[in-house]
Amino acid sequence: MDAVLIAGDGIGPEIAESVGKVSEALNTGIHWRKFAAGAGYYEKSGALFEEGMTDAIKETGIALKGPTATPIGTGFRSINVQLRQMFHTYANLRPVHSIPGVKSRYENVDLVIVRENTEDLYKGLEYRVDDNTAHGIKLITRPASERIVRFAFDYASRNGRHKVTAVHKANIMKETDGLFLEAARNVAKEYPDIAFDSVIIDALCMKLVTDPTQFDVLVAPNLYGDIISDLCAGLVGGLGFAPSANIGDATVIYEAVHGSAPDIAGKGIANPTALLMAFEMLLRDHGMEDKADCLKAALEKALADPQAATPDIGGTGTTSVFTDAVIAGILENKR
Repeated sequence: MDAVLIAGDGIGPEIAESVGKVSEALNTGIHWRKFAAGAGYYEKSGALFEEGMTDAIKETGIALKGPTATPIGTGFRSINVQLRQMFHTYANLRPVHSIPGVKSRYENVDLVIVRENTEDLYKGLEYRVDDNTAHGIKLITRPASERIVRFAFDYASRNGRHKVTAVHKANIMKETDGLFLEAARNVAKEYPDIAFDSVIIDALCMKLVTDPTQFDVLVAPNLYGDIISDLCAGLVGGLGFAPSANIGDATVIYEAVHGSAPDIAGKGIANPTALLMAFEMLLRDHGMEDKADCLKAALEKALADPQAATPDIGGTGTTSVFTDAVIAGILENKR
């Protein structure tokens, strides 16, 4: 099986190398077609993506992507957003669960965020009226809203989930968020065996930090989905434990949610867990459940070992030491 591997910026090359070694240890048979992309590549070449990358993603339908940097306030638009729009990956799936050995103030967190990926304010329909005024258009459509809510219910049905919660601000934005909520309620009628409710976005944030175990599957428009994804990552240890998949009809782009961490790039202490968890998602989606289970067990064992775990979670290990510990766990599980 061929798949595209995009290292990205900052710590991206270090954690992408970890994935390559782990993939080999698991004997996945994946042939990685490697490409450069991101702010660093842009500075060198004037292009955001290495030539041939988008064609390779079209051909394989599978990409695993490291973090890419985005200038704040000026410069090019987010590469993540551009790729999602280019490949019509309309659903962003972000599982969040407690991990043994990772310190957190909560236990037994196990929820999934389904984020609409193609419209809302992230559509990029914004412009300056004058030096003191800027406009942004919040685009919500019924077809996209129904599609993402149906995706959330189908996911819940396939994975033994019991409730879908629609996230909105329809009390204030009665047309845009009102349309999203209306679409969600209509789709929910098609799934009588799965509970449905809705919650206003600000109330949701309070409820999540009070008791995240009351939620199962959250489905949200683009901007809210982005915000609550990071909030939920904080419930289980941080963005270093947040994988995601951008899913379309023909293409899936898996990625770590965290940024490029330029402050620690090249120091050999980056935590590759999130990208390895995204790789685990890739394996499950492509019929390699046993290898995904093996990787999950090895990851949990390495994270619980203070000599293997990286400094961001209180360990003394390096990226390479952590990767070696994961590989050792894989080899042990195979015996």
